[in-house]
Amino acid sequence: MIKRTAAMFAIASLVLTTSCKENAALRIDEETAKEAELAHAEAGKVAVMKFEDTNFDFGTINSGDVVEHTFTFTNAGSSDLLISEAKASCGCTVPSYTKTAVKPGDTGEIKVSFNSAGKSGKQNKSVTVTANTESGSEVLKFTADVTPKAGVGVKQEKK
Repeated sequence: MIKRTAAMFAIASLVLTTSCKENAALRIDEETAKEAELAHAEAGKVAVMKFEDTNFDFGTINSGDVVEHTFTFTNAGSSDLLISEAKASCGCTVPSYTKTAVKPGDTGEIKVSFNSAGKSGKQNKSVTVTANTESGSEVLKFTADVTPKAGVGVKQEKK
């Protein structure tokens, strides 16, 4: 009789414990459900930077010239595009960029300023743009053929 009572008690405890766990697992509050639904809806959305051009040639410039070019892009994706950084390959290049979110279909800009002081010959520079795109970054490139200032690097004869 004691064994039978103990066995019944054990079975009753098991049933109660199992049913409580199942009910707790099934209980999801409305806020959690909304968050899950929103996360699911956003999962397929991504920002896409589509540039008119990613390479630019300043042509022939004189040493000391400061030249600028604006790279224009469109957000061809389905979520807001945010640029977190634009980093130049050297100190002679200064990038500036759209700081606000670029909505899908809208355009933004990355302006590049190149100071050719102390430079000569063919120059190949780049700016790496970090954004919330699938690839995470884009590289913009530009070239310039810098003509040295007259008398720089040329030895003059004494008379």
